[in-house]
Amino acid sequence: MRGAARVTGGRAGQLWPRPPVPGAGPPPPLLLLLAVLLGGAGAQYSSDLCSWKGSGLTHEAHRKEVEQVYLRCAAGSVEWMYPTGALIVNLRPNTFSPSRGLTVCIKPFSGSSGANIYLERTGELRLLVQDGSSHAGQVQCFSLEQGGLFVEATPQQDISRRTTGFQYELTSGRRGLGHTLSAPCRPCSDTEVLLAVCTSDFVVRGSIQDVTHVPERQESVIHLRVSRLYRQKSRVFQPAPEGHGHWQGRILTLLECGVRPGHGDFLFTGHMHFGEAQLGCAPRFSDFRRTYRDAEERGLNPCEIGME
Repeated sequence: MRGAARVTGGRAGQLWPRPPVPGAGPPPPLLLLLAVLLGGAGAQYSSDLCSWKGSGLTHEAHRKEVEQVYLRCAAGSVEWMYPTGALIVNLRPNTFSPSRGLTVCIKPFSGSSGANIYLERTGELRLLVQDGSSHAGQVQCFSLEQGGLFVEATPQQDISRRTTGFQYELTSGRRGLGHTLSAPCRPCSDTEVLLAVCTSDFVVRGSIQDVTHVPERQESVIHLRVSRLYRQKSRVFQPAPEGHGHWQGRILTLLECGVRPGHGDFLFTGHMHFGEAQLGCAPRFSDFRRTYRDAEERGLNPCEIGME
């Protein structure tokens, strides 16, 4: 295994206490979880634990093992080949700062199969990603205070072609359970817009050229023509082929927001998640200019941006 602490045996890694009765189904996920909670679990952390890769073939076939995985990093991945039994994935930031106020987002790998992924808190389970779901690649976010991840293998006749995996990110701020992207489907307040200009990974002025809806991921892809590039941390926006100082790029938002192409300039802000630009606040540029000028006159601008 690479880049993670694997804890099995004794108090840290608990085993389902008895072989299954012939003909009986697998133990419910809550019972597997209780086997760990009742036995306790020892914590093992390392300052560079970002990703974990393991195999269910290390488990004895007649036992239902629950394995503890400890990751301490802002971003990484979990890859579980030939899943059997269950995993408890403990995520923490790679700092000494408290985890309060942190959000966890997970994005299952394309083709991930063989296990269900739950949000677990004090023995209660809530399904996040169902094995075989058509929305398996959808991003799911929750507050770290809401709980941790419990990954349970589903019964399979043949596990040889099964691999469960996902990327994860820990970020500051709050998003509700099940929210796939950072952008709400509501206009941002003036204060939110001004803060977004200062803190976003990208800030551009432009117009919507086209929108592609992706129902299976509950996302919409917005294709932008950019007339002014204020900031970008990744090369999301590239010079347009026709030149003339224009740029082009694409960003994501929620399908339920109902974005459509149209006329007019907007100020687009947002953050990078899992290598994709995701929309934050996007006021009409004329409205933003008025808000910015008003805050500037009163000395309330949290940062400066060129408005010429």
